Amino acid sequence: MLGLLLLQVLASCLWLGHSEVVNSFETSCPQFFFREVPPNEALEPQKPAWICQRYKNQYYFATLYDRKMRIPVYSAYIYKPGPGKRPKTWLVEPQLIGPTYPKTMEKEWTLLNRYNVTLEKLSQSQAILHDYKNLTGLNRGHLNPNGHHDDYSSRMATFTLTNIVPQDEKLNGGAWNNYEQQTMIRRTQGCKTTYVIVGAVPGNNYIAKGRVNKPSHLWSAACCVVDNNYIKAWAVIAENDKNEVQLLTLGELEDTLTELYGRGQVSLFDSDCPRE
Repeated sequence: MLGLLLLQVLASCLWLGHSEVVNSFETSCPQFFFREVPPNEALEPQKPAWICQRYKNQYYFATLYDRKMRIPVYSAYIYKPGPGKRPKTWLVEPQLIGPTYPKTMEKEWTLLNRYNVTLEKLSQSQAILHDYKNLTGLNRGHLNPNGHHDDYSSRMATFTLTNIVPQDEKLNGGAWNNYEQQTMIRRTQGCKTTYVIVGAVPGNNYIAKGRVNKPSHLWSAACCVVDNNYIKAWAVIAENDKNEVQLLTLGELEDTLTELYGRGQVSLFDSDCPRE
C-alpha cells in the first residue's frame, strides 16, 4: 500500500499538466471572468462539468463541459496573444472519469498504461482521439485557441479535447480564423485586459456514431477593460456549416443565444460590460 502511495506521489511529479473538475467557477477559478462573474445558468446542459484547466500547477482557462454531448459549452480565458509554436500533443481529462483520478490533463496513452483505465471507461466520460479520426469536412476546432496565448505552457493547455468541437473545416481555416487572428487584434487595441468566452450551441448532428455532437453554431464574446472609466464589448456568431462570421453587439449575441439554447435569458458577463 505504501509502495503504491509512493508511486502515485512520484507520478504526480511527472504529470503533464493539471486540470480540475470543480463545483463552481465562482470559488475555484473566477479570475477568467470579468468581475469574477461567469455566465448564468441559462447555458448549463443536463450533465455539466466545470473544469478549471490547469497546466504545470497554473490555471490557464475555465471550461464548462457537456458530458452528454461530449463537447464544451464554453471556454473562458484572458486574451494574451503572442508568437510561438503550435503544440501537437492532445490531452484528455481524467477527473471526468471520476474524482479519484488525477487532477491532470493527460495523454490517453498515460491513462491507459499508467493508470490502467480502459479506453471504454475513458470514452464513456468524454470525447477521445478516435472520435475525431477520418472526419469529412470537419476538423478539431479549438474554442480557446492556442494562438491567443503567449507562451508554450498556456498554448499546450488548450490542447485538451474538452476544449474542442467538430468544426466545419472551411470555417475553422477561413472566416473564424480571420476573426481570431485579425479582428481580435484590431478590436483589442487599447485594452488593458480582455476577457473572452467562446462557446458552441449543440446541433442535431453527431460524429463518431452518435457519440460527439456537432454544434450548430459557434460564438465568441469579449469584454475589454480599457481603463477604470471605459469598458467595451463585442461578439460574433457563425453557423457551423458556412464560412461566414457575423459581428454582433454583446446584447445581440445574448438574445440570439437565449433563443438557440431555449433555457431562459442568457447573460455572459457582469452587467457592467456594455450590451450595446
